[in-house]
Amino acid sequence: MTESEPTAAEPSRDITSFDDPEAPWNQEYSEEEMANWNDGVVAEFRANDGKVGGAYAGAELLLLTTTGAKSGKKRTIPLGVLRRGETMYLSSFIEDKYPAWYHNVKADPRVTVEFGGKTYQGTAKALDGAEYDEFAGWVLEHNPLLADYQSKIERPLPLVVLTLDQSE
Repeated sequence: MTESEPTAAEPSRDITSFDDPEAPWNQEYSEEEMANWNDGVVAEFRANDGKVGGAYAGAELLLLTTTGAKSGKKRTIPLGVLRRGETMYLSSFIEDKYPAWYHNVKADPRVTVEFGGKTYQGTAKALDGAEYDEFAGWVLEHNPLLADYQSKIERPLPLVVLTLDQSE
């Protein structure tokens, strides 16, 4: 196999369909692997200044730490970095409900973001109303994966814009 041939563990970065069988979210994992999935990614991210291998090799990731809307506990999740110019935004491919991190930022928008080997405090703003409509229009025009995903679900995409303070 050549370096340019993707494997299931290291998919092509040119995935343009939510249903692409090489996409990390379409791989089969055991319950044990899923239960510990984020722990391993978070540890690898922190040990390697924001770089990870495996299913997310080459992807630009960040770690988002939110405060649990119900529990009040800190929760950290790796997410792909999405950009609209200089604006960083987040979304999700979870099909049956909005993700916990989305509910958390709606309840408490203060977040910690680890990105590129640095840690930032910031604000995560869940978009709604006219602001959501404008931003979602742009996202669906410019992000083929999210547009494909939106075409398969009933509810609107979760869209959250990040504003970061200076790094620590």
